[in-house]
Amino acid sequence: MAFKSWDKTTINTKSGKKEGVAPVIISASRSTDIPAFYAEWFMKRLDEGYCKWVNPFNKRPQYVSFEKARAIVFWTKNARPMFKYLKKLDLKDINYYFTFTVNDYEAEGLEPKVPSLESRIETFKKLSKNIGKKRVIWRFDPLILCDEVPVKKLLDKVKNVGDKLFQHTEKLVISFADIECYRKVKNNLKTSKLNNFREFGREEVEEIAKGLQQLNSEWNIQIAACAEKSDLSKYNIKHNKCIDDELMINLWDKDSELMRFLGYEPELFPDSKSRPKLKDKGQRKECGCIVSKDIGQYNTCGHLCLYCYANTSAKVVEKNRRNLEKDSEAII
Repeated sequence: MAFKSWDKTTINTKSGKKEGVAPVIISASRSTDIPAFYAEWFMKRLDEGYCKWVNPFNKRPQYVSFEKARAIVFWTKNARPMFKYLKKLDLKDINYYFTFTVNDYEAEGLEPKVPSLESRIETFKKLSKNIGKKRVIWRFDPLILCDEVPVKKLLDKVKNVGDKLFQHTEKLVISFADIECYRKVKNNLKTSKLNNFREFGREEVEEIAKGLQQLNSEWNIQIAACAEKSDLSKYNIKHNKCIDDELMINLWDKDSELMRFLGYEPELFPDSKSRPKLKDKGQRKECGCIVSKDIGQYNTCGHLCLYCYANTSAKVVEKNRRNLEKDSEAII
C-alpha cells in the first residue's frame, strides 16, 4: 500500500472557508529556516490552526491545516529564536525534532549571515539539553570542495565541530554539495572569494567516508548520507531519512495516531516490510524521506548561504523579507 495524498479538509481562514489538506507530518522547512527567521510566525499560524503555502512553480496557494498534525520536523542553522516557544509547543501535544546544521565555513565566508560558530555550538548544546539529544540531529551539510578547502581540511572542519557536539547528539548527517544541477548555486558561488568549486569524485567521496569512520571511532554516533547514490555502508555510513519514520517510532511509539499513519501496528503489520510505503515521491530518487508537507517558501531565508539551492540571490531574498507581514498566512 503506497501513500496517495493527505486528507482534505475545510479551513476557516481570514478570507472565509477554504479547501485544504490536513497532513500528519509537517516539514518546517527544506525551503527556508523557519526556526531562525519565522518562529513567531509559525507559532501564530499554529495557534490559528492553519497556514498557506504558495507553490513556487505555478504560484497557486494551498491551505494547510494543523488539525491532524502529529509530528513536525524543524530544519535550522539557528534554533535560538524557538527557545521561548518550546514549552508552548509541548503543551500543544505535537511531537517534534530538529535537524540542526552546524558547518564550519566562517573563514571562507560561505554562510555570511549565520551566527558565529561558537554561538551555534552553544545553541545546539542548549537545545539538546532542553529536548534530549535524540531529537537534535547534527548536519554538516553540504560538504564543499574548492582549492582552499581540500578533503583533508574539510575533514578537519568536521572534526572541529564534532568534537564539541558528539556528546549532545546521536547522529550526524552529511551531504556532498550539488553544484552543476543548480544554476542559482553556481551563480551565487561565483561571488565567493574562493576558487574552483567542484563536485566530489568517487575517490574523494571514499576519502571523506574513511575519514569520518576514523573520527567516529571517538564519537560513536550514527552517521548517514543525505540523498546520495554512493553506497558507503562499508564505512558504517547509512542512507539517511531526514523525515524519518524509524526515528519517530523510536521516540513516539505511544502516539497511536502517528503510529497508525506510519503503519507501526504489530497486529496489522508484524514486520517493517509489510508497513505502508511512505517514500516521498516529490523528492529526489536517492532521498530516503517519508512523506511530509513542507510549509516554507524559496527566496525567504536570511542566512544567504552561497551554496543554497533555495535562494536565487540576496537581492530577491531581502525584497521578500521586507514584504513579509509577521502575522500573514504565508511566508512570501
